[in-house]
Amino acid sequence: MKELTSFEGLHCANCGEPLQGEFCHHCGQSVHSVLKPMHHMVEETVETVLHIDSRILHTLPALFLKPGFLTLEYFAGRRVRYIAPFRLMFVLCLLVFFVLHLATTEFVSHTLGQYQSEVLHDGSKDFAHADSATAVRDRLDDQLNALNAVQIYGDSDMAAQAVQAKQRLREAANRRLAELHAPPLAVPSSAPKAADESARLKPIQPIRLGWLPDFANRRLTAMAQHVVDNLHLYKHGDAVSREAARQRMLNGIFGKLPGAMLVLVPIFALLLKLFYVFKRRLYMEHLIVALHSQAFLFLWLLLCILLTVFAHWLEPHALWTTWPLNWLGRILLLWAPVYLFLMQKRLYRQGWLMTWLKYWCIGWCYLLLLGLVLTMAAILGAAQ
Repeated sequence: MKELTSFEGLHCANCGEPLQGEFCHHCGQSVHSVLKPMHHMVEETVETVLHIDSRILHTLPALFLKPGFLTLEYFAGRRVRYIAPFRLMFVLCLLVFFVLHLATTEFVSHTLGQYQSEVLHDGSKDFAHADSATAVRDRLDDQLNALNAVQIYGDSDMAAQAVQAKQRLREAANRRLAELHAPPLAVPSSAPKAADESARLKPIQPIRLGWLPDFANRRLTAMAQHVVDNLHLYKHGDAVSREAARQRMLNGIFGKLPGAMLVLVPIFALLLKLFYVFKRRLYMEHLIVALHSQAFLFLWLLLCILLTVFAHWLEPHALWTTWPLNWLGRILLLWAPVYLFLMQKRLYRQGWLMTWLKYWCIGWCYLLLLGLVLTMAAILGAAQ
């Protein structure tokens, strides 16, 4: 049991008011000092990190399963037991992009590794089915293009194996051409690569927009130069440069996405204000609706990602789970548009037909804005 402490006769160190509790009723300053022993600070930090706020248990199920419930509770003044809308949306936004970044990196690495392994497999036996010199050269070009992709996007070991595989393919193609009494292949040249490397050093033309100040034009030019350099290194650099460029662009894009989604929230609230202008609601009310809508979408996207990762991991160990998990994924995909429609109907209390028309228009406007915001985030991320 917490020991009762009397504050009679004590005064606030900030404003001098007599204290009646742990906090001053005049300025709000706490009576406790921030100068504490280190072990007390460690204890408070551990308690803060490990403490599970009961508001999470009240907020997340209601957010996902009850369309519009949290917004109506917020409007009715029952807010203490739920997480604040902005904090809820912001935390879910950071969490979903963090998980998406991890899942995307793992998926791309796994898929690319499988593709590279298939391409590096010796395909020289395929030339035996070629009945003409043209067929041999076409087959060789297809396999060389695939190996070029391995050299560009693979690691150093893969790139070295691709060079050896190219040599084996050319030798096999020459043997088949000799059997067909056709001239051998020409010796490959490395001149185009040297031209590409020299082109990388050439700076782009400075951007000059008359209606922008000089520092803004310089900033745009630097960003455009970074985009060109990153893309060029990703395509034509060595293994270390490619990996560094890929990581810079991925980290930059995923670093810009949370901020981009925050910009989208007030614009979405403005859309609601325009479509429901005769409802005489304050813009802040539409903003709360937008925050809860975005929070639901982030929670829904997080569950979709986790379900996909879980199904991909479980499939090799329990194949029978594929069918129920696929159906669960379909239900989850359908729940998002149904949820948002029911939320709009419940909050703005209009007829089904009018709600559907406005829902359709708002949805298309939102998708266009989302595409624009994501494109700008991708460009800014690639400019890192």
